[in-house]
Amino acid sequence: MTEFVQIRNGRVVTPSGVIENGRVVVAGERIVRIDRSDRHRARAGTVIDADGRVVMPGLIDLHGDDIEEQFAPRSGAETDPMTALATTDRTNVLHGVTTKFHALAFEESPGDGRNLENAARLARAVDRGTAALGDNRVHARCELADASADAVEELMGEIDVDLVSVMHHAPGDGQYDAESFERHYVEDRNWPAEAVRSAAAERSGMDDASRNRRIARISELARRVDAPLASHDDECRADVETMAEHGAAVSEYPLTLEAAQRATDLGLATVMGAPNLVRGGSLWDNLSARDAIEAGVLDALCSDYHPASLLAAPFVDTGEPLSTRVNRVTRNPADIAGLHDRGRIEVGARADLAVVDPTPTPTVERAFVAGSEVIRTDEGATPEVPSRATGR
Repeated sequence: MTEFVQIRNGRVVTPSGVIENGRVVVAGERIVRIDRSDRHRARAGTVIDADGRVVMPGLIDLHGDDIEEQFAPRSGAETDPMTALATTDRTNVLHGVTTKFHALAFEESPGDGRNLENAARLARAVDRGTAALGDNRVHARCELADASADAVEELMGEIDVDLVSVMHHAPGDGQYDAESFERHYVEDRNWPAEAVRSAAAERSGMDDASRNRRIARISELARRVDAPLASHDDECRADVETMAEHGAAVSEYPLTLEAAQRATDLGLATVMGAPNLVRGGSLWDNLSARDAIEAGVLDALCSDYHPASLLAAPFVDTGEPLSTRVNRVTRNPADIAGLHDRGRIEVGARADLAVVDPTPTPTVERAFVAGSEVIRTDEGATPEVPSRATGR
């Protein structure tokens, strides 16, 4: 017999609005009823009093590279990939992320642990991590300057790759000029200075024909596994148009309002980093997420490198209804990824849910993945935490 779970007395955020004093009823893995608590008495089963907290869908993170930091917290200090996954998974669920696309850089990067082999090792761990709490998926970030397509193609014979993006980090292309490129890779990424100069020369020397051939190959890999293709750091209309011609469905981190507007005009979904919104602007003085919202050209937010910001983002006042802000980290990214069964509190949807206390800083008190409670942090809690499979 299926056990019912009722979450009562919450501010239930649906795709179209907020139900005050709302109730969500879960049976098995699915949401079976949504209504007001005062219209129905508590019935048999587990009853959870949200006590005025926000009840929202579990967050969908399309791009988070925090697993790489857990894998190599310092230069040369690599950990076991499954340990990195376990730590990252629990940190994300603690911040309400129930579906995570781990953005793994297929890039040869001396000094900071990023290379094709390590990306493949982490991807295998993500795909096989059946003891994880959340639904963990692979986002393959393909650096055009390296043999990323070969590595990803080989990997696709073993595991599921769920999202593919094209990136090309080079001085004078995208967010870096020559000075900022060297500063970022030497100071932030621990590359040797000589390796930075060598990479700058190689990446800047790629001609348009070679670049297009490499993009076309990566695009074909995405089509082969029916994964969305994303561009990365589009700077202008031409960048967006080129990637759209190659079949891109997503523009990640557009650097300018011009690029974001062109992406929207062409039907590409736009995704930006939640830290940009939470901190009040881009770390690299690129397009502000708030400006993109005001212009109506921002569809979804991702954690980028900081899961806590993804949870905080819908509680940043942008002048929009709470449901609109929540959709940007739940329903919209789910739809972009083709996961129409989640990211929304609707009858029939997968019961990925978070009970959030928004003040003084947003914190998750309870989290559910496919109807099972996996995290509980409110006072006196001693829950059993079951293992969750990916649910694919």
